[in-house]
Amino acid sequence: MTALSHPVPPPLPLPALDDSPERCLPAEQPVSPRRQVARLFRQAPLLLDCGLPVSDVRLAYHTYGTPGETATLVLHALTGNSAVHEWWPEFLGEGRPLDPTRDFIVCANVLGGCAGSSGPGDLPGLGAGDAPLTLRDMARAGRALLEHLGVRRVRVVGGSMGGMLAYAWLLECPDLVQSAVIIGAPARHSPWAIGLNTAARSAIRAAPGGEGLKVARQIAMLTYRSPESLAQTQAGQRRAGVPAITTYLHHQGEKLQARFCERSYVTLTGAMDAFQPGDAELGTIRAPVLVVGISSDQLYPAAEVRAHAERLPRASYWELQSVHGHDAFLMDSQELPGRVSAFLQAGEGAGQAC
Repeated sequence: MTALSHPVPPPLPLPALDDSPERCLPAEQPVSPRRQVARLFRQAPLLLDCGLPVSDVRLAYHTYGTPGETATLVLHALTGNSAVHEWWPEFLGEGRPLDPTRDFIVCANVLGGCAGSSGPGDLPGLGAGDAPLTLRDMARAGRALLEHLGVRRVRVVGGSMGGMLAYAWLLECPDLVQSAVIIGAPARHSPWAIGLNTAARSAIRAAPGGEGLKVARQIAMLTYRSPESLAQTQAGQRRAGVPAITTYLHHQGEKLQARFCERSYVTLTGAMDAFQPGDAELGTIRAPVLVVGISSDQLYPAAEVRAHAERLPRASYWELQSVHGHDAFLMDSQELPGRVSAFLQAGEGAGQAC
């Protein structure tokens, strides 16, 4: 894509970034995470889809395990970062899908993010609100990082935005991607998903400086859970006269405002909305792919996720049964780690064939 379908906002002030982890690494986790920052495209620029050349790009990344020419690349969600051990400890560790005793694992904060990588304000043109960033741009930047690390082949694992970015990797880097796991993500956004992001961006533009980002997060949190999940976890009151769900949403908004950049939020959601590969293009993907839907997902309904999986020549589909909605892959994974491990180890696919 060379342009977004919505107007690009003027630059917004950056809220303070809090790098403290939201989840603690379990004491028993046998992982020695290493965070580094690569400086890429210093000799020749990265040409973005919009035609803008950008140089001296930073990508912050974590690695786990022994470096090698084959790696497992983890792609994070919208407001995530490269520290997989903080936000996906159930998946990382010996005997788990992301096993640093067996595999070399890499996760980078995306181009346009705000956890150490070059963000909108660091990229000329993007910082001024003149040009969009695309998921394909992010994949090309990520490829340069893998080349910097000496990686020649990857297995890709991504959930939510990371799952959509996995589709971009499959299309942009078919020679590099050996297989992919796509969790809770469609190949392209529906009008429903675009509408939700439009409302979130409108909130940010209407109240720059942090308050709009809080509202955007509240909108998003409602789509990340299901009505049944909220009924189970947020019923009643936490303090007199204030519904628990109100307290929960205010808390989530405050947390995101303290650690995330609203300009990154606008840029990344815009890139997701603009990523619209057609069915014919999906049919060119030859790598084996495991696609996971979530039964109660309100943001990306399982039927939509499966329908896109059916356009892939070598896809397998499996559905996680959970009441907890889109966030189930993070908070209620159940059989998911086993399914992903089986797929990655087999190298072909697991689950119910489409």
